[in-house]
Amino acid sequence: MLKFISFGSGSSGNCYFLYTENDGLLIDSGLGIRALKKRFIDYGLNLRQVHHILVTHDHADHVKTVGKLSEDLDVEVYATSEVFKGIAGNYCVRIKIASERAKRIEKGVRFQVGDFEVEPFHVPHDSFDNVGYRIECQGVVFCIMTDVGHVTDEMKKHISEANYLVLEANHDVEMLKNGHYPAYLKERIYSPNGHLSNTDCAMALAENATPELKHVWLCHLSEENNHPELARKTVESILQAHGIVIGKEFDLDVLKRRMPSGIFDLI
Repeated sequence: MLKFISFGSGSSGNCYFLYTENDGLLIDSGLGIRALKKRFIDYGLNLRQVHHILVTHDHADHVKTVGKLSEDLDVEVYATSEVFKGIAGNYCVRIKIASERAKRIEKGVRFQVGDFEVEPFHVPHDSFDNVGYRIECQGVVFCIMTDVGHVTDEMKKHISEANYLVLEANHDVEMLKNGHYPAYLKERIYSPNGHLSNTDCAMALAENATPELKHVWLCHLSEENNHPELARKTVESILQAHGIVIGKEFDLDVLKRRMPSGIFDLI
């Protein structure tokens, strides 16, 4: 058994859960503790199933409650040294991560945590540091890449190896261009260390997906500059133009910003 659920994906708070019969791996903790606890209960889960926490980067929507959750559950948090530095200086993280629970990891170096073999890799973004994760469990490769400025060769390699993939589709370029965001914010999002557009997400899939890919989830959609149906249709049409038919080659879903996705069976 290997299952996956998103409890929230976007600037309002990010949190993903990958779990087996005996182990549970939380990826990011940007939701309030009460909301997270309720969402676990609503899906027949218990926060005590969380045995480890991985952090992608130090922005508040990914780490707001990581210190509190680590303390309450007495679980270790895995992140790079730079991410820990960013968390320590983030005023939104009121309860910091205790030193004995902070486990420093290095990009490109695999490590075993419970049932999961984890490899962090660089993802460009304007945070102290940002990583994606390649997670292997029971012969299945699950990969997550969020807050993506641009797609690197290393990321392309991991896309090509994935059976299950969470990939950012943050914005529609025309919506962002014609929207009300100030120029500096638009430039930040457009930049190579900003966020990935629907089109660039689709091209990353079109150029690197293999027959081993079974399911893709689009994550971290902008509330102002995107729409779930637009993201899906954009990605689907570009893939179709490259001979990839959704539902035939692999499944595609859009993760909700403020609501759980429901539980997906990976095995």
